[in-house]
Amino acid sequence: VQLQAFGGGLVQAGGSLSLSCAASGRTVGTYAYVMGWWRQVPGKEREFVVAISYDGGDTDYLESVKGRFTISRDYAKNTASLQMNSLQVEDTAVYYCAAGGILTGDYSEYHYWGQGTQVTVSS
Repeated sequence: VQLQAFGGGLVQAGGSLSLSCAASGRTVGTYAYVMGWWRQVPGKEREFVVAISYDGGDTDYLESVKGRFTISRDYAKNTASLQMNSLQVEDTAVYYCAAGGILTGDYSEYHYWGQGTQVTVSS
């Protein structure tokens, strides 16, 4: 499975951005995997942000993004999206999409990773 993330950019605090992750490859689309988003700032470990289950029925969010970020998936397009509202300066990071087998914040359970996309929130 190959993953490609889109949609990063620069936004003022309080603004919104939407990220998308497109899946492709010899395996069947995104529906066979848990899809997640992680983020990383220089000098820190990659941080779990959110994940969505195979069928879209379950999600798991980092506490600090609950109520502001929403993950969704489109099976027809083989994409997973992250709508980020009320962005804060602390959300600034490189965001990575990932695919794995379990709905979890455990990094080791995600086996496929996209390239990162930079999200910068200015004050």
